[in-house]
Amino acid sequence: MHIQEWLETIPAVSVYLLVGLVIGLESLGVPLPGEVILVSAALLASQQGHIDPVVLGLCAIAGAIVGDSIGYAIGRRGGKPLLERLGRRFPKHFGPQHVALAERSFEKWGMWAVFFGRFVALLRIFAGPLAGVLRMPYWKFLIANVLGGILWAGGTTAVIYTVGIVAEPWLKRFSWLALVAALLIGLAVTLVLRVRMRKAAAAAREAENEPAAAPAPAAVSD
Repeated sequence: MHIQEWLETIPAVSVYLLVGLVIGLESLGVPLPGEVILVSAALLASQQGHIDPVVLGLCAIAGAIVGDSIGYAIGRRGGKPLLERLGRRFPKHFGPQHVALAERSFEKWGMWAVFFGRFVALLRIFAGPLAGVLRMPYWKFLIANVLGGILWAGGTTAVIYTVGIVAEPWLKRFSWLALVAALLIGLAVTLVLRVRMRKAAAAAREAENEPAAAPAPAAVSD
């Protein structure tokens, strides 16, 4: 059964709670399809009046912010060993190449990695725990977390809800075109992420194997 069809069978309150819970767990560091659930629920809200898009968006925002904050606390407490344990348990999501890409993003962008990480599936899982592991000041993390959560969760809900209302007749007539377009976009994003992960992993290995610079010789006095 398609996710959207399944969501149609449960009460509105359950949809709100499910969206908040799944997004919260994903933000905490559990690899779950938070974006898929949110998009499906927003589309459902555009087609059925019993689901309020405002309440849906607020639940998604709350789940994103709270989940990221818990992930930050866990990462700060667990440190690097936590990432190593997650890598052994979820190698497809927390493997060395994924960690290397996320760490490079944080080193380059700092708190902006938390903000923009909301819009990238890989960083959305990593942002909270990794910010804690890297000891990012909590006030910086909180600002980026709140703004990113509002813009991503609230914005996604609003956009998908609006598009669902406007495009529903078109999508019914050309649903196969929408499916092909979605598959091509998903494939392109996957390929880009894989290339970036390979580059990040290679750079991390080079940095580990690079010999430490020899100390400069002391000046000899006359």
